[in-house]
Amino acid sequence: MIRSLCVFVIYCQAACGQIPEKQQNFKDSVYQYNTPGSGGTGKFYMGREIARFMDASGAAWLERNNRNQEENTSKAISSLPITKNSVIADIGAGSGYYTFRIAKKVQQGKVYAVEIQDEFIRMLNDNKKAGNFRNVEVIKGSPFSPNLPENTIDLAIMVDVYHEVEYPHELLQALSKALKPTGKLLLLEYRAEDPDVAIKELHKMSVGQLNKEMIANGYRLYDRKEFLPMQHFLVYEKTR
Repeated sequence: MIRSLCVFVIYCQAACGQIPEKQQNFKDSVYQYNTPGSGGTGKFYMGREIARFMDASGAAWLERNNRNQEENTSKAISSLPITKNSVIADIGAGSGYYTFRIAKKVQQGKVYAVEIQDEFIRMLNDNKKAGNFRNVEVIKGSPFSPNLPENTIDLAIMVDVYHEVEYPHELLQALSKALKPTGKLLLLEYRAEDPDVAIKELHKMSVGQLNKEMIANGYRLYDRKEFLPMQHFLVYEKTR
């Protein structure tokens, strides 16, 4: 497990360069900028440095054969608060590891696979075609918005993604519009509270930090489960 996680860290570190010099030490009402830490962007939100994101060169790590053994992804998917008719948004879908497994559970519903990287978009479309997934729609998002239709989503998920979101404030506001009034947001994040989770600190998050950021953006914790080997399973609902 540790070896696989180390590979993941290498992918993350290679994915992005340094932030533009003109952003250094710049401050505005939402974000702050400083010298990047290890694996970080130098951009801070509510005291947390945003991590560099993983590009499509990390697809093999996402699709590794022992992922279910390491993370118990089958348990995570079976525990999703969904029905066969649910409309799901997989934000930062990557290669579609979660997308296509969830699609099999909502055959009368729909899964939006949202990505901002063109290589992942191509991969998602290829996998959709290969598996004949008619209930999957691939969406090109932006760093600011998932570009989803308003008031359509029953459950949005971000699996080890939120800590890498470049504009978390803007994305969460846009996502709120896409969620139905009773819609939920699920975050799976590596546990920062657990020193045995062998992954770089910026790629882990604590419940306290997540709650702080969610509350600031109009969400509150609806359900928390700690049954996964390495990740929090946190469900949020809208407060406004």
